[in-house]
Amino acid sequence: MKWLVIVLVLIYLTESAIRIPLIRFKTIRRILGERNKLEEFLLHHNSDTFARKYNSCYPSEVLMIRDVGVTSEHLSNYMDAQYYGEISIGTPPQTFAVVFDTGSSNLWVPSSYCVSEACQLHQRFQSFFSSSYSPRGNSFTIRYGTGQLMGVLGKDKVTIGNITVNGQEFGESVYEPGSTFTLAHFDGILGLGYPSLAEGGAIPVFDRMMYQNLLEEPIFSVLINREADSENGGELFLGGIDHSRYTGSINWVSVSQKGYWQIEVQNITFRNTVVCRNGCSAIVDTGTSLIAGPYTSLRTMFPDHPEMELGMGEIIVDCKKLPVLPDLTFTIGGVEYTLEAEDYIKKFQEEKAVCLYGIQAINVYSSKGPLWILGDVFLAKFYTIFDRGNDRVGFAKSRHSLDSRESTED
Repeated sequence: MKWLVIVLVLIYLTESAIRIPLIRFKTIRRILGERNKLEEFLLHHNSDTFARKYNSCYPSEVLMIRDVGVTSEHLSNYMDAQYYGEISIGTPPQTFAVVFDTGSSNLWVPSSYCVSEACQLHQRFQSFFSSSYSPRGNSFTIRYGTGQLMGVLGKDKVTIGNITVNGQEFGESVYEPGSTFTLAHFDGILGLGYPSLAEGGAIPVFDRMMYQNLLEEPIFSVLINREADSENGGELFLGGIDHSRYTGSINWVSVSQKGYWQIEVQNITFRNTVVCRNGCSAIVDTGTSLIAGPYTSLRTMFPDHPEMELGMGEIIVDCKKLPVLPDLTFTIGGVEYTLEAEDYIKKFQEEKAVCLYGIQAINVYSSKGPLWILGDVFLAKFYTIFDRGNDRVGFAKSRHSLDSRESTED
């Protein structure tokens, strides 16, 4: 009887903590750059991509975009999304590749009724083939650049790993504007932000999981792998913490504003320059591959790079300079999180090696001041735990980053 209880407990833990592999791919920004179309694209899509994604969280009198026009875009930041995983929707299941994005809260995929070119190149949900589908009867709209992503809301079973969420609201896009999603390797977005960000009154997938008691703990954890020669992008771990994925202790910091996973940063140091000296806010965002910060702060940090412009992407650096580049350190909750040059530089092998700073200028201000975005450049170094039960974020040194560094030294 004792062994039966142990076996049953193990089965329960296996079913309530789910490991979702992440696949790494080229970003849309990178594809446009290779085709020499990036600058033209940004000029025609109002280039401050981050500002437009995050302004939905703040009323217009609080959000102040300087030097650029204010729009209410949510999606252009997916130009820099680099990791996706698979989910299925419906009965029988229809499979989709989605970005697991802590910077938004809706689940949406293309509809079979979509008329846009982007939809023709991706998996489309066929509601008429799902016996568990029911329409919600209302539409959703997400503003984007020169137009709007539009669709309808439905409800169906959503399966991630071996967890099935019943009656999950999701968007079926019928129109996707611009060329961004035409180039995307992913079909849709699965938002992991707080419910207040959700469009159309939809309950986010992770919240449904909590309400239906499908998880061991109201926690999900993310491991990001940035090794250039690997499609293995890491993993999303739903329902707990994989303690084999980090070394040392977990350092926790409280969420300061529930919407995005927003936390407070005490200061940021680069070379002998300290920015965010009196504290600033940061959003922990799995939906972008970059670190982003206020234009004035980055101009102070990079005085030798006058070519840095708002929203125009990363800065090229001579790959030979990597050994002498300084550390970038974020102090969060009294703990220093240090990125070395090989952490914040993105290296690409083409005809010859190309190195870029994985850092971009933005100008977004919340009620607490300038916002920084901690994307995958930061998250690849630190195993990150998102704890909805206690409204906090945990960081620990990723095991894979430690292992890869030790193998290099050997």
